[in-house]
Amino acid sequence: MINYDGRRFQPTGHGPDAPITTYRQDGDLLWADLFGGKVRRGALCGRCDGEGVLDFTYSMVLKDGRVIAGHCRSTPEVLADGRIRLHEAWERYGPYAEAGVGELGEVQ
Repeated sequence: MINYDGRRFQPTGHGPDAPITTYRQDGDLLWADLFGGKVRRGALCGRCDGEGVLDFTYSMVLKDGRVIAGHCRSTPEVLADGRIRLHEAWERYGPYAEAGVGELGEVQ
């Protein structure tokens, strides 16, 4: 199992001002805080399976005042230098509903 505790991730291809997510982990329980870029404050809570795949819900308040919530499944890729890249499939609910894919890179 990958231990995500204390690791920080940022969306790839969005520049240095993109939100940073700091993960915490206790066994299979995973949670995180995120902020930066367009995100005033966000949080997530979910689980990490034995292969390091993350399954969680999230909520965020954006700088434009929108409140969004959704679900995400992130599959890890361990890079040659030991950092992790997360491949995400996400879905937002409610009035801002949409779905997509993305990548997060570990920030050293």
